[in-house]
Amino acid sequence: MDLKHNELAGLFPEVAAQLRGPLGNLYLSAAQLVPSSAREQDSQLDARAAVMDQSYYQMLRLINSMSMAAWLLDDGPLPLQDRDLVDLVGDVCDKAGDLAPLLGLQLRFACVKESHICAVAPDATEQLLYHLLSNAFKFTPAGGTVTVELQVKGGQIRLSVTDTGCGIAREKMDTLFDRKHRAEKMDPAPHGLGLGLPLCQCIAKRQGGMLLAESREGEGSRFTLFLPDKQVGGSVSDVPFDYAGGFNRTLLALADALPAKAFLVRNQD
Repeated sequence: MDLKHNELAGLFPEVAAQLRGPLGNLYLSAAQLVPSSAREQDSQLDARAAVMDQSYYQMLRLINSMSMAAWLLDDGPLPLQDRDLVDLVGDVCDKAGDLAPLLGLQLRFACVKESHICAVAPDATEQLLYHLLSNAFKFTPAGGTVTVELQVKGGQIRLSVTDTGCGIAREKMDTLFDRKHRAEKMDPAPHGLGLGLPLCQCIAKRQGGMLLAESREGEGSRFTLFLPDKQVGGSVSDVPFDYAGGFNRTLLALADALPAKAFLVRNQD
């Protein structure tokens, strides 16, 4: 990364910090003007408010990515905890799977193990998985399938997200994880800042792993996270990380991919 991109990565978190306060105030004010009780009694009002909520979640998701941009300047290891990876991944798939039908999609989770303790950075790994699911949802047409598979082979964890979507053009494959890459105009809106996959690769590498992509145009894509299968010792943490700031973290993570009806008041519990 050259000086210009270093400066941007360092600036993004400062901009994000400035935006959080006003954005939070706007959301709280809107929630007071249109409370959940009123939305539950008026479906048209709820539908209009759902668009507002989706826009808020999309903006908050963008701000969170900006806050994490400084991670791209750091190659130091992330703090690891022993966690049940089957439980962590399964929980994300359960929550995302409940929303997939709103897009006409099916989400499958495949794992032969009922439990497997592994040292990971749980919050960062969850965010990585949600980002890959968001992309899969966004680029897979109705009627398609997204499959999450967790395997343990030869001292290595393999966590893959495979979709039956449009695939990725061959000429784009070499720049998927490039920090200078930006989403192109033909990609589904919103485009974001092009930080998502570089941040996912950063999360993988800072856990001693790697994120690899396979794709054929018109046949779908597979992203696979490889991590060392190890433990750091001590008690297994079961405290969830809430990077959504108290809001529905599944809706937050998938805000760019879901339709507005996902943000109706009944889906926000």
